[in-house]
Amino acid sequence: MTEQHQARGPVAPGVTAAVGPSASAAVAESRDIPQATVSRLASYLRVLEMLADDGATIVSSEELAKACGVGSAKLRKDLSFLGPNGVRGVGYDVTRLRKRIERALGLDRGHRVVLVGVGNLGRALAGYGGFVRRGFAMVALFDTDPDLVGTRVGDLVVRHIDTLDGACADLQATIGVIATPDDAAQQVCDALVAAGLRCVMSFSPVALDVPDHVELRRVDLAAEMQLLSFSSARNNEQPASAQVIGSSGVPSTEPRNGSVIAP
Repeated sequence: MTEQHQARGPVAPGVTAAVGPSASAAVAESRDIPQATVSRLASYLRVLEMLADDGATIVSSEELAKACGVGSAKLRKDLSFLGPNGVRGVGYDVTRLRKRIERALGLDRGHRVVLVGVGNLGRALAGYGGFVRRGFAMVALFDTDPDLVGTRVGDLVVRHIDTLDGACADLQATIGVIATPDDAAQQVCDALVAAGLRCVMSFSPVALDVPDHVELRRVDLAAEMQLLSFSSARNNEQPASAQVIGSSGVPSTEPRNGSVIAP
């Protein structure tokens, strides 16, 4: 289950300090978008990327809404936060809409990610190629295990967490990911905040304390499986149902083969 620390006002995930007039406009635009809409924009973007890969240039609101498991009226309302989009009777330009959503989510500026905890989950995250495609570059890995420090994971050499502060500054990191055992999660979170990071994602189910200016996302994989268990039990009772339960607990018509780790 993904949870979000509520900062002062709704802020799109990944929004950090902006540079230049266009970036400032993007931040201002994002702050006007409700958090529920931000979550759906990420789903729209994922589908638009798939459509682009298939060579599609135009998509109707009905087609996009169906692929994302939402109503077309809700989709049109969500996209209205981005300004004028699409042509009545024609549809949305796939490339143009992708760029508008990427800008609203702050992805057009790119993000530099550091990860703490190079166990099995950490290695899987570090090796996931989809992050780069979506604007997230993994720039550093950290751990405390002497058997791991100095080893290589892909193109990165694992560093000791004692070097976290200086490395984050040198690498201009914008997002920190916690993939450590639960008992170390808060200490690592504190270190990331002390290093100046304002966006943190934790794969620990432990509730973490962060300052108001820090945006925290918590991904609880076990909770996601519990939701799938509920869906499975319900579908066994109603085999004709095609609904699944999303992270928000709201029924969705998204395909069942979605990945929790890969956003």
